Order: sequence, then C-alpha cells, then structure tokens
Amino acid sequence: MCAAERSPVIRLDPADNIVVARRPVPAGTWIPSEGITAQSDIPLGHKISTRAIRKGEPVLKYNTVIGYASRDVEAGTHMHNDTIHFDAVAQDAPFCVDYRPVELVPPAQRRTFLGYVREDGQVGTRNCIAVIVCSNCAATVARKIADHFTETVLRNYPNVDAVVPLITSSGCGLEKTGTPMTYLRRILAGHIRNPNMAGALVCALGCESNNIDAFFEETGLTPGPMLRRLVIQEAGGARRAVEAGITQVEAMLPAANQGRRQPVPISHLTVGLECGGSDSFSGSSANPALGKAMDLLVRQGGTAVLTEPTELLGMEGTLARRARTPQVAQQLMDTMQWWLNYCKGSDAQIYGKVTPGNNAGGITNVLEKALGSAKKGGSTPLNAVFGYGEAITQSGLVLMNSPSYDPVSAAALFSGGCNLCAFTTGRGSCYGSRHFPTLKIASNSDLYRRQEEDMDLNAGAVIDGEKDLDEMALEIFEALIAAASGRPTKSEQFGMGGDEFIVWWLGITA
Repeated sequence: MCAAERSPVIRLDPADNIVVARRPVPAGTWIPSEGITAQSDIPLGHKISTRAIRKGEPVLKYNTVIGYASRDVEAGTHMHNDTIHFDAVAQDAPFCVDYRPVELVPPAQRRTFLGYVREDGQVGTRNCIAVIVCSNCAATVARKIADHFTETVLRNYPNVDAVVPLITSSGCGLEKTGTPMTYLRRILAGHIRNPNMAGALVCALGCESNNIDAFFEETGLTPGPMLRRLVIQEAGGARRAVEAGITQVEAMLPAANQGRRQPVPISHLTVGLECGGSDSFSGSSANPALGKAMDLLVRQGGTAVLTEPTELLGMEGTLARRARTPQVAQQLMDTMQWWLNYCKGSDAQIYGKVTPGNNAGGITNVLEKALGSAKKGGSTPLNAVFGYGEAITQSGLVLMNSPSYDPVSAAALFSGGCNLCAFTTGRGSCYGSRHFPTLKIASNSDLYRRQEEDMDLNAGAVIDGEKDLDEMALEIFEALIAAASGRPTKSEQFGMGGDEFIVWWLGITA
C-alpha cells in the first residue's frame, strides 16, 4: 500500500473503540477502514472514537481500559481531555500466574560486543574518568578540571572516551543522616564503581554536610591510583585545587589508556530503559519495539531495567502476574503504594495528569501513558525490584524505583550498574551522556526528521507501515550492540552530558 492509500488512522486491537491518527485528520474526513467521519480536526497521534460510546463506558486502547467516556459521544469524535474521564482501574493481580522461565540462548551461540573488561569482571561500554563532587561547593573546581581535558588533549590517550564532570546541586545544607544523604552517597559511589569508569577524582570543599572522609568510609571506597581525592581547603583555594586536580587526572590517564576493547558476550549488557516526552505513538511503535529488543537481550542472558514506576500505574498487575516470585510481586505493589502515599494531595502525574508535552502528543492520562511505558520491558518475567540507585544483582527484566524525571532516573540506572541506555521519545528529547551512552528512539517520523541530529533510530517506520515491530526490534537490538561496542550515539557526538547529572534530593534542607 502506498503512502497516499494508507489509512490516516491506526487500529491497535480489534476490540478497541478508538483508533489513533497516523497524521493530522481534518474535520469531515471519511475514514473507509473504520467507516467513520472525523467530527473535528484530529491532531497527529490523537484518538478518534470508532463507534458511539456512552457516558461512563470504558475507552479501550490495546483492549485495555485507559479511562471512561465523560459524556455520550458519536463515532468520529476526538477522544481526549474533555471526552475521557480518568479513574483508577482496579488491578486484579494474582501473583506469578503468568510466570514462564526464559529459554536462554546457549552460551556458545550468544552474540558478543566489544567491551572494556575490568579487574572485578564487570564490563564497560565506555572508558571514562569522572571528576565528581561531594557537594555543589566544589562544582566550579570540578568543572574546570574536567574542561581542561579537551578532545585535543585526549588525542594522546585514544582509548579514553572522556573526562566527565559529575556536578550535583546537593551535598551541603543537607541532613547528615537519612534518606537524602543515603541516596546522594549511593549515587556518587555507584557512578565511581560503574564499569564505564576507568577512574575517578572526588572533589570536596572540605566542610560540607557530605564530608569526603565520611563518604569514603560509608560507601566502602578506598583511595588509590585510580580513585583520588581533592579537598579545596587543603589545596590552598580554588585555583590551586584546579591545578592539583588536573595533575591528578593526568596521572590516571596512562593507566586508563591501557584499556582495550575485547569481545565479550552480550550477557554483560545492562540496559536502562527510559522514555521522555512521550506521545500517543510511543506505545505503538518505539516502546513495544524496544520491548521486543529487550526480550532478545534477556534471552541472551542480558539485563533490562525498567524504572519510573509512577508511569506504570494501571500496569503493575500485569507485571505482578509475571513476577518470578511472590516476594518480587509484593515489592512491586509496595513500591506503587509508596508512590501513591508520597504523592497524595499533590498535583502529581500518578494521580492522573500527564505532562503538557505528553498531553499535546495525544496521551490523555497516566493510565494511557502507563500502557505504553510498560511495553519497554517486553514480555519476559519480572525478576527483581531494586531501590533507588541500588546495585543491580539480578539478570533479566528488573525494575528500579525512581521518579519519572529522566536525568534523575538515568543517574539511578547508571549507579545501579547499567552500562547502556535506550531512550524512547515522541515529542523530542535531547538527553544524553558521554559516560552513559544513550540510544534515542523516535516514535514517529515527523519527530525524527525534525530532530534527526538528536535521534539515533526512527521507530516511526512502524507507524508509516514500512516495518513491523519485529523488524524494528531487530534494528534496535543491533544498534545497541554497535553502541556498546563504541559507535558514538548522537548525543555523544554533540557532547551532551555535562549538566544532565541530577540526584533525587529528598528531605529537609538547612
């Protein structure tokens, strides 16, 4: 079927009472595939009723309830904010009833990528040195140290990908104990330990709440040739600290440069799954295609990490039914309840509203968003649930708790040990990082054309009818292997990542 003959709408399931506009549909357009006429202008990616729906009747997308009709509507009606009422959907979640063990590909038949094998057996997809701060008090010093190591300087060290500044706004004026400090130290230590880091320089003012000595002691880190410390007050001020820091990084570069990529099984890949600026197509193209790619990875012994549980509301029952154990299922449900309690009384996404960008892209409420978001995880069992930034110790599909704020979630994923990120978007996001290579997948072709310099792959080919989900999944899978083996992502080529490091900052400040 040529583009001119292709239906202007997409039907996602035979049982649905809505379809999705493949392109803008003007009022009065006859849609032969559905036998309906558009009653008003329908924007790209938005929903159209395919029959009369009475007030209070469920609205079905992928044969899943995403809300209820807020009034009687006729066929061809724009189904969005004023016609769909958000309400909680009861979750029938008998634990583990859909659990099926994964049939793993035999080790001898598994795909490989070119990675950096560390002394502890972990494998990195990049070879970086971090200049990391205990608090914002050392931010400028750390940035000046990192900025010294330009591409020109690093030409003498061809096996070092970057010297990256990891700057936080937290760390001082913060409770010395409790969850906020625990999270901060966990994230900083997790970044230092991630296999994408060959070494790190930890910078501090010297008197902040996140005391550098307490940080090293609590996290079990030990200074050495590839983990160094710098205290501004001990160095004699900011300028001298910058000079000393540059010298310390220079001392680490020869050892880091000895790293060489070598073939390793892709069971060493731990892929963090993100979506940001989602639209209605995200759940029809990019997310399900990524999910199928993660199924391929999991069968090869790799790990896929879902996050942002606030964007899974309404889908937690599906995950609980395919959990590996009742304990894992309960951890998931407890995490969801924690978020409901935490957000109670606030104008938060989990209570129905999505971001303005999501809404403009055709997503009406968090139930619809969750329907698409959960598809990133594919169809394999849920094997574990981890707290914010905790070390990931289980392979297969797992969940990490984190807010649905992309850089905060990305920090948690990298801290947990993810060495690669797959990021789907429908409205457009330019998030990326030099130490955490991020493959960005556009959900629609209009976005891909508009932000081609930011997007690595175009899942809009599924919407356009040029590829099916299995073909798109294979393209994503191969692109992830290539990125893991060193092919720069678009965000790396641009140099993204100098200001995208954000830690979940909770609790009381002074």
